[in-house]
Amino acid sequence: MDFFYSIVAFFATGGLFMYPILLVFAFGVAIAVERFVTLSMITNKNQVVWAKVQPLLDNGEFNEAREMTSKDESTISQVLNMGLSLQGAVRRREDIEIAMEESMMEIVPRLEKRTPYVALASSIATLLGLLGTIMGLIQAFTAVANANPAEKADLLSASISVAMNTTAFGLMVAIPLLIVHAILTSKTGDIVDSLEMATVKALNVFSRRAQRAVEA
Repeated sequence: MDFFYSIVAFFATGGLFMYPILLVFAFGVAIAVERFVTLSMITNKNQVVWAKVQPLLDNGEFNEAREMTSKDESTISQVLNMGLSLQGAVRRREDIEIAMEESMMEIVPRLEKRTPYVALASSIATLLGLLGTIMGLIQAFTAVANANPAEKADLLSASISVAMNTTAFGLMVAIPLLIVHAILTSKTGDIVDSLEMATVKALNVFSRRAQRAVEA
């Protein structure tokens, strides 16, 4: 309980700027949780779909793979279906690759959506903490100017200690949000890398089948 009371006291003595920092923290956490859950679900779905589609591609069962990806809404199905829809109808690898890259360009912004807001919340929390400290120091020096000379040192040190609470709280909010932003960015990058890997493997299968058809 003592720890809880110390947190409440720390927050209460920090001044009005503690409340907007807390609001920014809540906003950043809400975005981070939504993005983490969404990206985790996308990753899991892509892994499941790829585990089913890859054997079909390797065996040249393009019709089955096309039917499977057309009925699925995962990001990897969207990319692969774009290539499978052109497979057989288009001879040039470059044409299929361009079509799949176009699909990737539509998907990547959706993966990155709202993630920058977490970093923005981190920056805003830091700046609000500094602003709160500056405003607190201004009020402290104003109060000290009219105080008894014997009490000035004690009053100033106490006022500065309270004013620094906002900077401390701002950093306590900003640092975790910055770490979470890095994690989300890494998860997004992993998904994009997996889509690019699937694209290259599918294109290689298409190329080999087309080459065999020409040789035959």
